[in-house]
Amino acid sequence: MATLLAKNADVLVTMDGQRRELRNAGLFARDGVIEKVGPTAELPDSADLVLDLKGHILLPGLINCHHHLDQILTRNLPAGQNTNLFPWLQAHYRVWASRTPEDTRTAVLVGCAELALSGCTTVFDHAYVFKNGCKVDDQIAAAAELGIRFAVSRGSMSLGQSKGGLPPDDCVESEEDILKDCVRVIEQYHDAAPGSMLQIVLAPCSPFSVTAELMRESAKMARHYGVKLHTHLCETLDEERYTLQHRGLRPVAYMESLDWVGQDVWYAHAVHVNDEEIRLFADKGAGVCHCPSSNMRLASGIAPVKKYRDAGVRTGLGVDGSASNDGSNLLIEVREAMLLARLKIGLLPPEGPQTVLSTSDPLRAKEWMTRATRWRSPRSAARPCSGAAISARSRRASAPISSPSISATSPMPEA
Repeated sequence: MATLLAKNADVLVTMDGQRRELRNAGLFARDGVIEKVGPTAELPDSADLVLDLKGHILLPGLINCHHHLDQILTRNLPAGQNTNLFPWLQAHYRVWASRTPEDTRTAVLVGCAELALSGCTTVFDHAYVFKNGCKVDDQIAAAAELGIRFAVSRGSMSLGQSKGGLPPDDCVESEEDILKDCVRVIEQYHDAAPGSMLQIVLAPCSPFSVTAELMRESAKMARHYGVKLHTHLCETLDEERYTLQHRGLRPVAYMESLDWVGQDVWYAHAVHVNDEEIRLFADKGAGVCHCPSSNMRLASGIAPVKKYRDAGVRTGLGVDGSASNDGSNLLIEVREAMLLARLKIGLLPPEGPQTVLSTSDPLRAKEWMTRATRWRSPRSAARPCSGAAISARSRRASAPISSPSISATSPMPEA
């Protein structure tokens, strides 16, 4: 059995309930599972691989809960500047559909390397455009080259413009082909074992690019095979107007009508929700992924992250696609999430708190998100998502050293 000893770290950040930070510390792992964390003097003396982390800070690996790695190829597309989501998507759809399998490999290698450099060790890729000979197999093979823990969707778009959807007809697939390939990918690749390095997710793209029938069939298939579900939801007010016009329901109510609110589901963005919908997410166990840079870039709004956390909704972070972010740095998203939350408490109603008190008034202390203790859901203890990893960051250099596995919280459900 392979063993790993990381020792002599100047600081080891535990992220436990007491947020302990240990000096001259490290960890011992066997077959990718951590057996002991503590002062170096209390760890075994040897291992198959020994890392001397003197001058480094050792912290849990970050989990990127929403990305589109193929968008690495379309950063700074002129037609996609100074627009919000719908025209931005329309400027990109055909470009994404024209990529080749080799293009996909390049995008995955670059995107995952960028994420690793920011301390990310587990990546979820919401892949949903499969044209021009591309398959999700391309993403899987490229991620394996880097050795990063990878969750990837066999996503889909089936509702073209001629049927009332947003994507061009030549960018969507038939639902028969989509469902057939979903079965193939799950049966060939999905690994539900503890510490798995590869899991498959079913992820129809959005309420305005797939049919209700595909959403229902995807949910049935996912629950049959025991895989998870993901989609974009409540990202913009345009989406809300679309579901009201075409479905007669707000986006969350539409998801509920399709059996798409549950512990095996997490949503990207979830910006435009009300208090009742937040309670529904908490009661049903659905998770959300906050993508602050993308939401600012596309003027989508500010997600109610503080309300999610207070309600016990599983909440994580994502960089989203590089075409709506211009980068893949998860540490930046951590900072942006904090700054957006602080901006939100300073805004006047209806965006901010209905109060005339200063944001520094002691009576508003609970509105701040930087608390002294680690958040845990009131319904259950924080849980690892398939195992994350470790990231050691030098005080002298920015590159992390990573190796599986340490637990970290995520809105992505456990297998």
